[in-house]
Amino acid sequence: MRFTSEQRLDDGVVEREFTLGEIPGTLWTPESAVPVPLILMAHNNGLPKGAARMVARARHTAAAGYAVATIDAAGCGDRPRSAADEQARADLRQAMQAGEPVDEIFESLVGSLVEKAVPEWRTTLDALLALPEIGGPVGYSGWTAVGIRLAVVEPRIEAAGFFAGGYVPRAQREEARQVGVPLLFLLQWDDEGNPRQRALDLFDAFGTTEKTLHANLGGHTGTPWFEVEDGNRFYDRHLK
Repeated sequence: MRFTSEQRLDDGVVEREFTLGEIPGTLWTPESAVPVPLILMAHNNGLPKGAARMVARARHTAAAGYAVATIDAAGCGDRPRSAADEQARADLRQAMQAGEPVDEIFESLVGSLVEKAVPEWRTTLDALLALPEIGGPVGYSGWTAVGIRLAVVEPRIEAAGFFAGGYVPRAQREEARQVGVPLLFLLQWDDEGNPRQRALDLFDAFGTTEKTLHANLGGHTGTPWFEVEDGNRFYDRHLK
């Protein structure tokens, strides 16, 4: 892991950009004399790590006493995409403009992103836990499809917060039954791109015995800011 920039923000949080092989990432850490827990934060369906809403969440969570890291995994953000992924995105735009069904296109596109992203998240986790300022335990926040796979295959993740707004492939809906860590699931009740019943069915499928659903009125980007604060309290219960 090579840090390429560093700046101290107004809230006392240090923001550092890094590269790990071909993986670009950002790490936010609080001022702390002892190693702090880590939260991996992923934006839905391959949006860039610098997306404003996610950066705001990351800074707030770091100021609450956590190391927070995000990456642009393979095919995500500004990283090169395969020809198949580019074709899937083009097909998706065309289908949405024509008002045609898009689930099968999402299956191909998001399924491919998950398969490529999860190994890179695990590689990043290895490198982050080797830093002296990070001591664990580890939580996850954000992109549900990737989070489900990580929670199933990565035993170091001890709590997870998922956002219901992104498409979850059928494979991950089945894997949800194997998720056993404490879970906070956020649902926007009027999300125009995420059928409510499918999100409720997914929540029901999660195998953990400790799961909480927070549903708020509003569309896809309307998640209230207090959910970030509630999320921090959720991580405080399970990671501190």
